[in-house]
Amino acid sequence: MNDIIVAISTALGKGAISIVRLSGDGCIELVNKCFKGKDLSKVESHTINFGYIMDEDKVIDQVLVSVMKAPKTYTREDVVEINCHGGIAATNKILEVMVLNGARLALPGEFTKRAFLNGRIDLVEAEAVMDIVNSKTEKAREQSISQLEGKLTGIIRKFRQELLELLANIEVNIDYPEYEDIEVVTINDIKDKVKSMRESLNQIIKESEIRKVIKDGINVAIVGRPNVGKSSILNRLLGENKAIVTDIAGTTRDIVEGSITLSGIQLNFIDTAGIRSTEDVVEKYGVEKSIEQINRSDLVILVLNNNEKLTDEDISLIEKVENKKYIIVINKKDLDNKLEVDKLNNDNVIYTDTVSFDGIDSLKNKIIELFNLDEIESSNVEIFTNTRQITLAKECLPILDDVEKGIIDEVPVDLVAIDIKRIWSKLGEILGENYSDELIDQLFSQFCLGK
Repeated sequence: MNDIIVAISTALGKGAISIVRLSGDGCIELVNKCFKGKDLSKVESHTINFGYIMDEDKVIDQVLVSVMKAPKTYTREDVVEINCHGGIAATNKILEVMVLNGARLALPGEFTKRAFLNGRIDLVEAEAVMDIVNSKTEKAREQSISQLEGKLTGIIRKFRQELLELLANIEVNIDYPEYEDIEVVTINDIKDKVKSMRESLNQIIKESEIRKVIKDGINVAIVGRPNVGKSSILNRLLGENKAIVTDIAGTTRDIVEGSITLSGIQLNFIDTAGIRSTEDVVEKYGVEKSIEQINRSDLVILVLNNNEKLTDEDISLIEKVENKKYIIVINKKDLDNKLEVDKLNNDNVIYTDTVSFDGIDSLKNKIIELFNLDEIESSNVEIFTNTRQITLAKECLPILDDVEKGIIDEVPVDLVAIDIKRIWSKLGEILGENYSDELIDQLFSQFCLGK
């Protein structure tokens, strides 16, 4: 991390401004060589300076240069941000000039990676930065901000401090075995702390899994036989003609996707090809992909035709979705009823028709009810926001059980300490207190350039 990195930190394209960001020891001097205006090496930290970026004696653009000196910066290194006119040519040319003068193109997420490695933020906060950038709904943004404020970090650090205190007491017990009262106090303290910690972790994990939909959204597959109205229902849910609708069975041969926000949660709809036996190679491939979507989805909307009797294909589809969250939509209710509704053992049945939006609001309300979307809050709750964090937290639970069992079985307290250290280490992995280089490289590679 001794070199100077540079990247464009704004979306590349036509706009009011673009920002080229640099970080690293010597970046102020580097920019100063290409800057016509004040001597940037002599300006105060956290100032904005008007001037021009030059390529030798040629003006590239009129700019505002923000100079921020370490350690009070995002990366805890010297940072310079060049605010230039938005546009591909000017921005790229400034980037080129910086590289020609000694900067290196930053890798994805490298600014945030340096902030983490330099102790500016922990791993939970770094992941929150990425979540803010990727937020697609207001609830997702609020949840990410809560993480960035360090609420979860505070809880984890509290747990680790309590474990350290237990380990210290155990060391005293080992060093002074003649004092039996110390051993009794230590064992009682371990029992109380372990029980409280397990209950707290369980609650956080439970809340995390409930609120996972805030970040990831809900993947909804719309399935059914050909020509039952799947594409029409998708178009009505989205409020646009996203999918082609015809009277010809098998019109949809590939998945069609679209998203809406419902109660602050993003719903990702997938209209699948009609599922039936077919010899058409292309349609057959579409049917296979439709069945895959059933397995991948969080919710299945199974569309049936009110004007037709249940077929073997309908019954097969019902069997495929019965172990998932699903809603049965009986479409074409404006036509004669031929469907044997009494054979459907499901409380989540919605009726829609072929010509209006009738039933679409009921369908949306049923989705809200199934996932309790109105009750999901996004802020003021300490939760784990990704699989990595949840997995590490879950790995702590059986070790906590081992500690409690060891106390009950009167295992020597120094052996109990081994498990306590394992829990302390696992919690440290959540924060990034101990990590592998491969994990860090993989995590930050998911960031966008310039962040």
